[in-house]
Amino acid sequence: MTNVAVVYYSSTGHVHTLAQAAAAAAEKAGAEVRLRRVAETASADAIAANPEWAEHTAATGDVTTAAVEDLEWADAILFGTPTRYGLPAAQLKQFIDATGDLWEQGKLVNKVVSSFTSSATAHGGQESTLLALNNTFYHWGAIIVPPGYADPIQFAEGNGNPYGTSHTAADATPPSGEKLGAIEFQARRLTGIATALKAGLRAA
Repeated sequence: MTNVAVVYYSSTGHVHTLAQAAAAAAEKAGAEVRLRRVAETASADAIAANPEWAEHTAATGDVTTAAVEDLEWADAILFGTPTRYGLPAAQLKQFIDATGDLWEQGKLVNKVVSSFTSSATAHGGQESTLLALNNTFYHWGAIIVPPGYADPIQFAEGNGNPYGTSHTAADATPPSGEKLGAIEFQARRLTGIATALKAGLRAA
């Protein structure tokens, strides 16, 4: 069985919704899945100052916190993050920065990886956020699997980002409909390629 880790950070819930849909799609595709949220690093005062942030934090307290061991366990990893000034959120970056020992031991080589994001506006740094994450994956020696334009869902209105599913939350509307279809396709594609690679490496 292929092991898939969906590792994400979400402050107000949009990335969380995408992560849940991705985990469910990977599971339906035959994977064993771990849904993991990286640890919160913002101060309690900062969270309390934003009611949506505070509400989401309280509502998702039961989601298991990500550990670097989850990355070692996984054959495929799907990362999710909101966009922060065109970059991944600091919370996810801090988690990634803790992977040095795995990297040094070569335990991240040939991991199949992909990523998704959410921003307030369509031009709020979605693509640069995903490309910034790719810089890490190059150093790992991981295999990046984007959604590309490999499915008709990518041509639906509001989709079409070949780098990774990207939600626009300007009106605070959570991902739904064809946006969930896009992340589900991305998760299935990731799982399928990871499964094929795993089988191929075993046969080599």
